[in-house]
Amino acid sequence: MTDQVRLVAFGEDDFDLLASWFDNARALAEWGGTRLSFPLDHAQLSAMVMRSRGERPEWPCYKVMQGDQVIGHGQLALDRADGIARLCRIALSPEMRGKGLSRPLLACLVDEALKDPAIERLELNVYDFNEAAIRAYQAFGFRLEGVRRSSARFADARWNTAMMGLLRPEWENRAKKGDRA
Repeated sequence: MTDQVRLVAFGEDDFDLLASWFDNARALAEWGGTRLSFPLDHAQLSAMVMRSRGERPEWPCYKVMQGDQVIGHGQLALDRADGIARLCRIALSPEMRGKGLSRPLLACLVDEALKDPAIERLELNVYDFNEAAIRAYQAFGFRLEGVRRSSARFADARWNTAMMGLLRPEWENRAKKGDRA
């Protein structure tokens, strides 16, 4: 596929496809946090979409497209007062993993967040055992800023959360060097 990756508003027509990407409770928790319940259902997704509506939504939610195919999902949590955008609930569809699409997906989300001039900092949280995701985020320019130990409970396990950040000037410098997506 040579079509450019782009963001499109996520809606009710996308619920079943996204839910199909998570075949067990652990996979769902790794993607969406430990407060979601398996299986991911329309009620949970509707609540997520409701937070992405309005003229200036605080939690815009996107499907990631390449051509006519949905290849991923991503969400932003916007704190305009403090100038922060948190990237969250990022996933590539199972059949699109390992094809070099994480960088263009991340670039779309970062560019979307930075359209708002109030946003100066991008951040994300990732469970520290998700080494592949951490490597992808670091290769993209995010810096590991710390680890919240034992910050989430999944079944009988406690998970650590790695916190990562990227500042607007760092992203702009990458653009000047031609090193974005």
